[in-house]
Amino acid sequence: MINAAVFNRSASLSVRMMANTIGPSRRHPMRLWSTTTRQHPLPIAGKYTVHRTILRENASAALATTNVSRRFKSSGAASAYAYDDDTTSSTTTSHMSDLGRTRQEAWMVNLNRGDNEWLTGPRTEDWYTGKSPKHCPGVDSHGVLRSLPLPNLSNVTRQAALEYFDNSWTLFEMLFAGLKGDEPFYRPPVHGLRHPQIFYYGHTPCLYINKLRVAGVLEKPVNAYFESIFEVGVDEMLWDDMHKNDMVWPTVSEVYEYRKDVYDTIVDAIKTHPSLDDKGGVEPVTVNQDHPMWALFMGFEHERIHLETSSVLFRETPIELVQTPAHFPTLHPSVYDSTSKATQPVEGEDFPANQMIALKGKDVKLGKPLDFPSYGWDNEYGERTMNVPDFYASEHMVTNGEFWQFVADGGYRNKKYWCEDGWAWRTHRNLKWPFFWKQVGPAGSHEYGLRTIFEEIPMRWDWPVDVTYYESKAFCKYKSEKDGSPTSKPYRLLTEAEHQIIRHPRHNLDAARADVSADKVMVTAGSEFAHGETAANLNMAYSSSSPVDAFPPSESGHRDTIGNNWEWTEDHFNPLKNFEVHHVYDDFSTPCFDGKHSMIVGGSFMSTGDEASVFARFHFRPHFLQHSGFRLVASEEDAPATQLFPGSFAGQAAARDDAEEGDDSQSSEDNVYESEDLLAMYLGLHFPLSGSKENVNPIMQHEHAPTHGLRFPQRVAELLCKLEPERTNNRALDVGCAVGGSSFELARSFQHVEAFDFSHSFVEAAKRIQSGEALSFRIPVEGEISEEVSVVNEPGVDSDVMKRVNFFQGDACALSEYANSKEGFGTFDAVMLSNLLCRLPDPMAALNAMPKIVNKGGVVVMVTPFTWLEEFTPKSKWLGGFHDPVSQEPLYSKDNLKQIMESLGFEKIHEEQMPLVIREHQRKYQYILSEATGWRKM
Repeated sequence: MINAAVFNRSASLSVRMMANTIGPSRRHPMRLWSTTTRQHPLPIAGKYTVHRTILRENASAALATTNVSRRFKSSGAASAYAYDDDTTSSTTTSHMSDLGRTRQEAWMVNLNRGDNEWLTGPRTEDWYTGKSPKHCPGVDSHGVLRSLPLPNLSNVTRQAALEYFDNSWTLFEMLFAGLKGDEPFYRPPVHGLRHPQIFYYGHTPCLYINKLRVAGVLEKPVNAYFESIFEVGVDEMLWDDMHKNDMVWPTVSEVYEYRKDVYDTIVDAIKTHPSLDDKGGVEPVTVNQDHPMWALFMGFEHERIHLETSSVLFRETPIELVQTPAHFPTLHPSVYDSTSKATQPVEGEDFPANQMIALKGKDVKLGKPLDFPSYGWDNEYGERTMNVPDFYASEHMVTNGEFWQFVADGGYRNKKYWCEDGWAWRTHRNLKWPFFWKQVGPAGSHEYGLRTIFEEIPMRWDWPVDVTYYESKAFCKYKSEKDGSPTSKPYRLLTEAEHQIIRHPRHNLDAARADVSADKVMVTAGSEFAHGETAANLNMAYSSSSPVDAFPPSESGHRDTIGNNWEWTEDHFNPLKNFEVHHVYDDFSTPCFDGKHSMIVGGSFMSTGDEASVFARFHFRPHFLQHSGFRLVASEEDAPATQLFPGSFAGQAAARDDAEEGDDSQSSEDNVYESEDLLAMYLGLHFPLSGSKENVNPIMQHEHAPTHGLRFPQRVAELLCKLEPERTNNRALDVGCAVGGSSFELARSFQHVEAFDFSHSFVEAAKRIQSGEALSFRIPVEGEISEEVSVVNEPGVDSDVMKRVNFFQGDACALSEYANSKEGFGTFDAVMLSNLLCRLPDPMAALNAMPKIVNKGGVVVMVTPFTWLEEFTPKSKWLGGFHDPVSQEPLYSKDNLKQIMESLGFEKIHEEQMPLVIREHQRKYQYILSEATGWRKM
């Protein structure tokens, strides 16, 4: 945790980065066209005028409990919104009493500002800032509004774009008509892992504006303040991180007015922007990834993602705070079956038997063609061919009825079924059954009802169970123990590639690549999806799950291979080969390529647009609820899944239990640091004497040869020792140790060295050298010619020195976690980060750990060239290397690093420029000049 001073600096940088993001594209110049609607004021003028806040005493007291250093938005919002001075704390407490809350909480300062009466009861047509549902494209003859098909971007007219926009916009507002009163707009979710709904009410219009500005379609903001506070959502990171919701938000009325202005702006852009000139509808245009209006369709699909994720948050909201909106799709008709009972479901009566069906394996090609005429997120493009062995997959997803037996048998009380992280999550949440099950009988009777988005209904035992990844994996272990698997290996989850095999061949990836209409959502509206030979509960055909045997099976005999519920998989969210970010939304996927997000496939009843496409590739944290279930799978071979890397991600990592058992099944091609060539390059860098026995020089001899750039790891370690850290426990830490040359050098001066690296192959090489193994590698000479050389240590590095080092694979962004929970990790007199900072996905995560792990008087040496690249670090996490969007002054990383380290309690004691040379072949070398700085803990 950084203190307030550095947080303000970081927050300032974040705001600057936000402005930089929504400014001109770095690839394309800002277009001069702008909308013809009225000029919109900043939030301190015009219709958004608000006075400087006069907070009530009780509101101030509530906010005082908030950690200011983590709540940059709180101070900004608190200074922007005024309250009725007559509103008292007792009023707020009274407003909450019907839900059993009698104490003031920080978020309650947002209540009772004049919107509650307006928001209580059914919404009138005035609620809709665009078209009302009964006048909106997609409404049926009964007045029910559902999703339109996904647009074909090879044939775009202004009218078609406007209709899809209206459908997206009104579906979202229709969902929000289901919130009763002002409280559910501000009340944090029960788990605290996401913003309150007021954020999402403002977030989707904000993204339209910001992304259209990046694309050059819009020249100015609609409301710069709103487009700051509503820009960035939260990923559901640690399951016990409850600090995202403590701020004073705008009123619902203010966001409503903002939505009206954004709607007018987008409609005007669709109607008048020259890039959509269709000559009155007779000459449709093609919108591809280079077209400025790709950002418009990005806004559509982004809104539809939040349509679904918000529906899950609504489902988690207390039932007293929601109401079924008019015109919303109905629950599946099976809900009205009066024979449903609350407990003791019987297979064959209350839910169908779930047979395991054998399938022949085959090669499956993943990835969406670049020229496919629909919008796609960056992670969908690229390719990978997966070899899928023979496997068994259950006919349908596991039902509530099947899962009831796991609950009744004490599955939630038995740790043996859960991975370490899953058990920690379960105990933290004190879960005893699936979250959407509602106890309707006495404790121990196992009588349950079921929560849908807006209603509590009698339990439907034949619907798929809604659970997290952790619960899915626990059931697999339970089922394997109880009934046995059809193979020699236990039950597991489906994989992304296997999912394509069980899908109907008329609607799988191969079919869609050959025929656009085979991607069914391209030609099928929600009103039609539940009918026909390949019917499915998708695209909002219904507003709930359905019986697992309600729709026809695929040709392989599997049901609900699309729709009803998402299915958890064994795959980590991952990039395909040739993945490339899109410049308009450059951090949509990359922050989640971390091995901590599990892929989900197939879509749910609430999935629309691209989410319902055969090419969709989505994901969630393993502890996070979606409308998601799972299918049982078994095979003799290992799962054909893509898992990025194992690691110590306590409370976060999916499938970590497999990694801890030594499963090295992750694909090496997905980790840039795991190639043989790169391993050889780093062995040459860390052990420059290698090749001396074979008479191979690290640098080809010539006049002015840059031999001063050799021994870089050793020189960094020597600098750390030269700066004379105060010796408290005589321990050193090498963060990003690579193959260990620097670690061994540190061990010459310190009694113990902890050393870790992100790369499994690097750490294994270091351990082999440490064990005394005669390791060799190939040094490139020319073309395909190379010389094999033996690793040679520095003089003075013998077995006694090397045994002082403990190598392990780890993550520099998890240093705080190691300090808190990793056995034997401890604290250090000296810490070294060598050419690492600008290769981390979150540099601040590493820097914030320094006060925890460094002893007083200890020294940290950081060496970095500040080579910021988006493939490693999202722009929003860069410490510098960009211009202030207002003053256009350059912001340098070294200046920000100094402020950060000083605020963390460190004094800068040294700075020098440190060269290094990396050999590519005998006539080509990388020459890098890194800045080396030393910091003493005060």
